[in-house]
Amino acid sequence: MLLATLINALRPVRDPLLRLFAPPPPLGGAPLMMPHRGLRFDSRQARADLLSGLTVALALVPEAVAFAFVCGVPPLVGLYAAFIISLITSVFGGRPGMISGATGAVAVVVVSLVQSHGIEYLFATVVLAGVLQVLAGLARLGKFIRLVPEAVMFGFVNGLAIVIFWAQRASFQTAPADGAGTSQWMQGPELAWMLGLVALTMVVIWFVPKWTKAFPAPLAGILTVSLLVIGFGLNTRTVGDLASIAGGLPSFHLPQVPLSLETLRIVFPYALIVASVGLIESLMTLRLLDELTETRGRGNKECLALGSANLLTGLFGGMGGCAMIGQSVINHNSGGRGRLSGLSASLFLLMFILFGSSLIEQIPIAALTGVMFMVVIGTFEWSSFRVMRRVPRADAFVIVLVSTVTVLFDLAIAVAVGVIACALVFAWQKSQHISVSTSTDARGAKIYRLNGPLFFASISSFHELFTPAQDPREVIVDFADSRVHGHAALDAIDKLAERYSKVGKRLRLVHLSRDCQQLLDKAGDLVSVDVQRDPHYRLAVDELA
Repeated sequence: MLLATLINALRPVRDPLLRLFAPPPPLGGAPLMMPHRGLRFDSRQARADLLSGLTVALALVPEAVAFAFVCGVPPLVGLYAAFIISLITSVFGGRPGMISGATGAVAVVVVSLVQSHGIEYLFATVVLAGVLQVLAGLARLGKFIRLVPEAVMFGFVNGLAIVIFWAQRASFQTAPADGAGTSQWMQGPELAWMLGLVALTMVVIWFVPKWTKAFPAPLAGILTVSLLVIGFGLNTRTVGDLASIAGGLPSFHLPQVPLSLETLRIVFPYALIVASVGLIESLMTLRLLDELTETRGRGNKECLALGSANLLTGLFGGMGGCAMIGQSVINHNSGGRGRLSGLSASLFLLMFILFGSSLIEQIPIAALTGVMFMVVIGTFEWSSFRVMRRVPRADAFVIVLVSTVTVLFDLAIAVAVGVIACALVFAWQKSQHISVSTSTDARGAKIYRLNGPLFFASISSFHELFTPAQDPREVIVDFADSRVHGHAALDAIDKLAERYSKVGKRLRLVHLSRDCQQLLDKAGDLVSVDVQRDPHYRLAVDELA
């Protein structure tokens, strides 16, 4: 009786938590309407999430430190960002199992700001970027990720795999002894040991799943190589060689910048780029995990969570960030599927900072490099080589284009370039699909039955289909199999009417769909054509819309 009373008393807290940690709905299906009694605690999955979270946390440490160095800020600024962003997005984000944290994409954007104005302006930029991302979520802009074509996804994934691979070159370089000059490539025994330990890590990760799936393969690789290095006292670079990760809890800190229009003028352009890069990279990573898990994430919810995370990060001394495709793939490959994996990763990372820095700093860089090489192998779409000769040449070009731009510039720029390229290709292809068939009715009027869409790209072909000088005095254009899109199409119709009017002939439009008639009504006097309205006529597509 007492237990039942306690359960009922906790129901207001229990039910929201059950809904929060419920699995995402399957792709192509209706949302899962699971009763609360059906959401049972899965100890096996919880164990997998915890171990996966530990693996991800170990991989987050060197990357957060490295991105902080790129940005020109202390290592703890990157570690605090990784902890806060991972914590908020893993609990409230739209994709269970997706890992977010401090990223190189954000670091590259703000490095010039830090150099010119200092770290306080960085914090203000991250806060403003978080606000912009929250506004994007409230405006439900996350749904526009559906407009990204499959060819762009192929190019994005391949380009990102190349970027991750190229970023590991720092693991094979050593800083000069005097602290000046440029880094030097390893040579001799040092390079041999590094390559051997990286290869050993990859071999362990490759074979562990063949023996057991109860333990994450990346974690097994890290532990094996770490114990080998520590046990035999091998001389190789460790996490501690990058920087010390020891620290305390992040504290609340308002950015110390003047509250003025001048500050806004400096900060806003960087904040807009940070917000855009973060949203694009997060939504693309979400879509990739949707395909891997065959479930459907919630883009708008991820925008809200990411914006809230960056807002808090800027107020607690973090550098900002977004989703990390490499760590997300590590989490997926290690068995992490639920929100507990990301939550545990953030909490493990905090424990490393507070209590375990001395142990974590002994982990060899080679082990983490081997993990990232396996991520590259798993991320790259090797099937793209096979399909390049089978897909249309335009799609093959987009795949190569997006991959190249991703490597040379930025992920966000690459996606934007890919979408624009696909849109132009689509518009060109559709512009070639407009045609007419002609006939004559009992009264001698010539009927043009238009096929295909009429929009800005097909206007030239549209005008070439008509011969006003040779046509009879009455001409009818039948739009039953066509659609009118945009002002440019309305202007083309008006100019066609003028061509017939100049030779003393009458042009009538029939069977315009409902949306086309609304366009003409809205244009008003801008378009002077004779439209024959048939209220009983309906296109099938109108009924479905």
